[in-house]
Amino acid sequence: MILRRSHPNDKLIVVSREITVQNELGLHARPAAEFVRVANGFRAEITLIKDEQRFSASSLIDVLRANLDRGATAMLEARGADAEAAITRLEKLLIEFRKRKED
Repeated sequence: MILRRSHPNDKLIVVSREITVQNELGLHARPAAEFVRVANGFRAEITLIKDEQRFSASSLIDVLRANLDRGATAMLEARGADAEAAITRLEKLLIEFRKRKED
C-alpha cells in the first residue's frame, strides 16, 4: 500500500508504505548496511517507523535499533522529490534479501 500526500507547501512529497521483513535472519548487519547504503543514494529523508518509534534509514545504528526480525512490520516513509523512487527501490531490496540464501 502506498500512501502519497503532498505537504501543504506543495514542494514536499511524502510517500509511505508498510513493509514486512521476510528474509530468514531479518534485517541484521549485512543487509541493514546495504539497506542504509541504498537509502543514502536518495535525496529524500527516509524513516522507518516501528511501534511508534522513528528510525533514520540513513543510519546503520538506527536501522539495527529498529530490530527488524523476520516477520516484523514497519512503515517506510520518505519525504522529498524522489520519495516515491526511494520507497519503491527499498521495497524491492527487501524482496531481494528474501531471495538470498546467505542473508
